[in-house]
Amino acid sequence: MQIQNANYLNNATHVTLLILNVTEDLEVQFQSDMKTIFIILFLSLFILLTIFGNILVMLAFIVDKRLRTQSNFFLLNLAICDFFIGAFTSPLYVPYMLTGKWMLGKHLCKLWLVADYTMCTASALNVTLISYDRFISVTKAVLYRSSQKNHSEAFLKITAVWIMSFLLYSPSILVGKGDNIENVCRMGLFDTWYFNLITSVFDFFLPLISISFFNLSIYWNITKRKMKKRQSTISISTGEKSSVKPFIIATNQVLASVDGVKDISTQRWKREDKVIRLGVACKRNSSLQADQISRMPSNYNICVIKLSRDKNVAKSLAVLVLVFAVCWMPYSLVIIISTACPYDCGASYWYYVTVWMLYLNSAINPILYPMCHKSFRKAFSLLWQLCLKLLTV
Repeated sequence: MQIQNANYLNNATHVTLLILNVTEDLEVQFQSDMKTIFIILFLSLFILLTIFGNILVMLAFIVDKRLRTQSNFFLLNLAICDFFIGAFTSPLYVPYMLTGKWMLGKHLCKLWLVADYTMCTASALNVTLISYDRFISVTKAVLYRSSQKNHSEAFLKITAVWIMSFLLYSPSILVGKGDNIENVCRMGLFDTWYFNLITSVFDFFLPLISISFFNLSIYWNITKRKMKKRQSTISISTGEKSSVKPFIIATNQVLASVDGVKDISTQRWKREDKVIRLGVACKRNSSLQADQISRMPSNYNICVIKLSRDKNVAKSLAVLVLVFAVCWMPYSLVIIISTACPYDCGASYWYYVTVWMLYLNSAINPILYPMCHKSFRKAFSLLWQLCLKLLTV
């Protein structure tokens, strides 16, 4: 009887352990499934925001013709790059990341790799091009203003960005044999440390150094002009004589004539289409007399307005540098370290995290750049009004 009771207890214990193991397995599987569902929902929302934001930028160009300037074409090109990242490359990466297997064939694999690397590199180079454009707008304002209608120059720069972006990675993808491992989609030179180092220099480190240089140059230019403006204010308050004469610059407004240009006839102003206007030496160490300032307040205000505008450009460019560095640096460092390290130096999930941080830049760009431009905000307002009209019809 005791033996039967012992056997019964052993069987009951065994059944209880089986039930507990099954319950634990179900809980683990449920938690894993819930985690997968949460990741899919989060990344889907992220992709939709990327697509929607960049579509808004492109629609703004269609609706508002005033946006079609040289500098804004660079923003349009950036929006096109980021749109394809959100609409094509990142959606295909989601199932590949979650399952660890590429199920779409080798040909689509190469197309995806070419598009992914080309678009991401073009996005980085476009950021550099936009930074250079803002640098010229601050340091060489007259030259910048005269080149705004030269769309062919803008298209040449945009074409150069696409060519360089394609040539950096695509030859190694198209010509290389790639991985022979089944259900794996990556470049054949993915594990080659010197290749990753060279490409990281061109698609991250050089753009970062360039936009940092442009930002520092703008900051230094504004600082010098603030110092000269302060000296000019001191000279005005003390009543010192001015040794600097007004000179001619191009502006969009007709300014009042002052000493030295009163002989210019009205017909000559009309014949020159009111393009040549009188300004003051904003970039020189000018010290105007108080009576001169009182006779031409509009000229002095132009200097103040331009300095304020350039300060806003510098602030937006500083945000651009910060966002670009935060989104790109982790990926570049992880790639270089993982390929240079002979052993597994870090968990694989860090690679996935840094890839999505790279894609995050494409979602932030349509928010970052238009928010820094009043013209884009007006265009978005116009789009919103058009949508309301369509809904009320």
